[in-house]
Amino acid sequence: MIGRREGPLMRNNSHSLQKSRVLVAIAIGVFVGCVCAFLFPSGFFGSNAIPRRNYNLVGSKIQANSAECESSDRVNMLKSEFVAVSEKNAQLKKQVRELTERLQQAKQGSDQAQKQFLALGKQPKAGPFGTVQGLRTNPTVVPDESVNPRLAKILEKVAVQREVIVALANANVKEMLEVWFTNIKRVGITNYLVVALDDETSKFCESNQVPVYKRDPDEGVDTIGRSGGNHAVSGLKFRILREFLQLGYSVLLSDVDIVYLQNPFDHLIRDSDIESMSDGHNNMTAYGFNDVFDEPAMGWARYAHTMRIWVYNSGFFYIRPTIPSIELLDRVATRLSREKAWDQAVFNEELFYPSHPGYIGLHASRRTMDIYLFMNSKVLFKTVRKDDNLKKLKPIIIHVNYHPDKLPRMKAIVEFYVNGKQDALQPFPDGSDW
Repeated sequence: MIGRREGPLMRNNSHSLQKSRVLVAIAIGVFVGCVCAFLFPSGFFGSNAIPRRNYNLVGSKIQANSAECESSDRVNMLKSEFVAVSEKNAQLKKQVRELTERLQQAKQGSDQAQKQFLALGKQPKAGPFGTVQGLRTNPTVVPDESVNPRLAKILEKVAVQREVIVALANANVKEMLEVWFTNIKRVGITNYLVVALDDETSKFCESNQVPVYKRDPDEGVDTIGRSGGNHAVSGLKFRILREFLQLGYSVLLSDVDIVYLQNPFDHLIRDSDIESMSDGHNNMTAYGFNDVFDEPAMGWARYAHTMRIWVYNSGFFYIRPTIPSIELLDRVATRLSREKAWDQAVFNEELFYPSHPGYIGLHASRRTMDIYLFMNSKVLFKTVRKDDNLKKLKPIIIHVNYHPDKLPRMKAIVEFYVNGKQDALQPFPDGSDW
């Protein structure tokens, strides 16, 4: 079969028709696209596509916010930990500083004795056997009148060779105080001073031409001073005496239940920081003895040797203005401010207890006074008044410390030793009725 053969004209018409169809299709497509764009501006799939993108965006924001919250909590926690560590560090620094200061003070204290010794002169070599004697008398402190200028002026007038008798008194002991200063005047002692703890006592002393010192107002002291009993008032003296020592004066501290028969300054040895009368009633108890303790259960080691001495009387002692003396007053006053204790017991514990683990003892020299010259009332009424030889002795002072009926016994002592009434002491029992 032979195909039909086309001419040139037919080919041209066919080609033109195809081009027209393409153009019409393009035009229709453009028109349809414009209509769709107008009718569906978000597109056919906008409702599905956009929510998915929004969901992803919201999820990202939630995760971001969660991360931010966790980060903020972490920061706050770290800040709190930093503050706590800083406070603890500050406390540790404070403790280190305090411990360093204590160490320095302890070191200074340990060197104090050596410095005092060096201040006295060149270090000596040890002498021949049996000739060596240790230092007993500590150097006195440098007087500091700025501590109490008013008291300093009073002591300048009253003291003799920088020594003075000092007694604390309130209105409760007015009658005993009168016996006390009457006999001091009779003996001829001029260097004495009453520390009045209330206005009534101050006026009473002034009216009797007795040297008196009324302290500046101090509620802690004045409350006890106005109404306190013997023991309460006795505890104040350790605080008050400190000023006397700081001013450079040696003090013979005296309770008011003491009868003066001679001038005690003529009989002091002055070789120690503390020179005190004893509560002992014979040579053994007053000056010390070897007391053997027997414990049979120990067999061969049943006997234990102990050293005993009866306590010093805190109502009559001579104290020199030295560093150990001031330390003693500070220790006793501090303990009495914290404890309910008898001042005499604390006085002796601080004076005698040796250094031991956890405690540093006081390095103060001490001397016990002659018990028949500086006599307590137990020695007088239990022993001396019954012994014809001892009755001939004239004590320097007699302290009515063992008996509660103080005033009548004080008057009887004056009758016996001053007025010569030989039976004046006989009516009283050895001890007390209770």
